[in-house]
Amino acid sequence: MRFLDAILGRSPEVRPNLDALFSLPSTAVTLQASAGLVPTGQAGVCYKPASGQGFAATKEELDEVLQVDAGERGVSIHEEGDSFGYQWVVVEHPLIEDLVNRVHMVNATLQDRGFGPQLLCSVFGFQPAPEGGGDPPPGQAARAYLVYLYKQGTFYPFAPRPGEHRDQELELMLRGVLEKELPVEQDLSRWFPLWGLPLR
Repeated sequence: MRFLDAILGRSPEVRPNLDALFSLPSTAVTLQASAGLVPTGQAGVCYKPASGQGFAATKEELDEVLQVDAGERGVSIHEEGDSFGYQWVVVEHPLIEDLVNRVHMVNATLQDRGFGPQLLCSVFGFQPAPEGGGDPPPGQAARAYLVYLYKQGTFYPFAPRPGEHRDQELELMLRGVLEKELPVEQDLSRWFPLWGLPLR
């Protein structure tokens, strides 16, 4: 099969490495030291809802697990849709380690129940550290996001600016920082803009 794939120019499918998410707490330390960015305390998992009883049961199970500690201070979990027909599980937790654990659990639950193909990405928010001196200058990215592409098993930075523009200089600078910590997506055409993120 690999020989046939090579002849036909097909790339073998990369199995997502969800454990790469556990590198994010140490990456957050590096981002603060190198770029002055700290976690916002919010993350989201984006997936395409599937029809059928199997997915409905999986979603119900996921909802029950996620709500176990949703009453804790600083912890909240909710879902919302976007204009492209995707659904977002938005998780809020003040500790990056716990945020990563919950995002991993959402991904793993859907993957283990056979709904991995429905997963698009996971996104973690970062913002200028408070000691940076108030609001950023006009036009500068107020926030940046680390996007984990489920099917590629890679990350890329996304730094939106007002008016659906991107701070490409910041994104490329962050790539240089992230390459020492995470598997970074090398194909820039996969660095999709995620306008209207339901995250701060």
